[in-house]
Amino acid sequence: MASVRYASGLSGVCLAMALPLFSSQVSAQTIESRPVIKTNRWQEDWSVLANPTLRTAPLDSLKYIPLSAGNPQTYLSLGATLRERFEMNDASAFGTRNVARDAYRLQRFQVHADLHFNENWRVFTQLEDVRAYDKTSLGGADQNRVDLRLAFLEYTKKLGDNTFKARVGRQDFAFDLQRFISSRDGPNVRQSFDALWADWETGLWRFIAIASRPVQYQDERHFDDRSNHEFRFHMLRAERLVGGSNELSAYVGLYERDEANYLDASGAEHRNIFDARLGGAADGYDWDLEAMGQTGSVGAKSIRAWAAGSRVGYTFADVNWTPRLGLQMDAASGDRNSGDGTLGTFNPLFPNGYYFSLGGYTGYANILHVKPSITVKPIAKLSIQTALGLQWRETTEDAVYVQPNIAVAGTAGQGSRWTGAYGQVRTDYAFTGNLSGAIEAVHYDVGQSVRDAGGHDSNYLGVELKLSW
Repeated sequence: MASVRYASGLSGVCLAMALPLFSSQVSAQTIESRPVIKTNRWQEDWSVLANPTLRTAPLDSLKYIPLSAGNPQTYLSLGATLRERFEMNDASAFGTRNVARDAYRLQRFQVHADLHFNENWRVFTQLEDVRAYDKTSLGGADQNRVDLRLAFLEYTKKLGDNTFKARVGRQDFAFDLQRFISSRDGPNVRQSFDALWADWETGLWRFIAIASRPVQYQDERHFDDRSNHEFRFHMLRAERLVGGSNELSAYVGLYERDEANYLDASGAEHRNIFDARLGGAADGYDWDLEAMGQTGSVGAKSIRAWAAGSRVGYTFADVNWTPRLGLQMDAASGDRNSGDGTLGTFNPLFPNGYYFSLGGYTGYANILHVKPSITVKPIAKLSIQTALGLQWRETTEDAVYVQPNIAVAGTAGQGSRWTGAYGQVRTDYAFTGNLSGAIEAVHYDVGQSVRDAGGHDSNYLGVELKLSW
């Protein structure tokens, strides 16, 4: 299991499992209870169904197919995920791209097979068919018809109290709150990497090394997605539990593209990454603090960029509906001096796509963001969040950016720092352990700088159902 904290609805409400920092912490769960469906299906362990008394759901005979009478760890597990989402967006990119109101249906269908040779070796494969029906303007993350999403070989070895893991092949990974490195679950097409992964767990520590090529998605024919040497991402990461359950992590990384284009720089990009994060919860409070610095070069220009994000909150556990008061603050640098020898625009790397909201109106570059929120749970399976986001530019010399990292034409060097404000309402409901639904509505009131560039107020509505087996 990858060392990550996954949060569904990162626009505010953490709904999916916040995975523990170390996989050994969930060993007790896998002994006597059925597995929980996870956002990343390869993280599930269905070997517990070797116990016939736990095979209580329909088609459990396909969730655990024994392949060896003498070894319960030799088995095949099958599964599928179907996500249907209706979206309406009346002003993508604030309406600056001359795209009229758009209403469409997004469908993501995935099937997977998890083959365990024994307690050490496994192969996981996942096929997907991702479609966008009636969408006026298709982006690279909207559609990917019949292709290979994941296919990796994994080796796990216990060495006393330590654990070594290695994976090679097409895989996905995401870290922390997925501000900068994510599996991109918000958009229709998720992000995969052709990668070599290795990690070592010992005591309260975990060390991870990754060498990867991000998958580039095509939609011209079946099975045409590929990675190449022109786009690379590598990382060395260390994690530790501190003060009980607080998660402290840091990593260094290298992000490389042979051809990169920014407003003030173009050419080969070599971006060095330095990141640190602390997350935890105690006595009703929760917090997540992260900062990243970036150096390197794009063409002949050097990089000096930074970003910081925080989410803090307090949950009134003894009050009806268990309200949580939250405050999210984010900042990312822009390029303050166009034409000099330095590029200050922050690169958000592999953003989730719904860290701010599903509307996708702003990206994590040249931004100051403050977002108070209130989340309530009228019943155990239902959560409702309301939030107000306020946004400025870090510098008026750089542009306003929309997701994933696209400059709004006519904003660089123009107008004031104020970008606009948005209101957000999101509801999530878990019908069963296999079926969930969500509704999100966003209204963005743009500032004068965006209006002068041809933009206008924007509205988004998304209605989603997800079935996992």
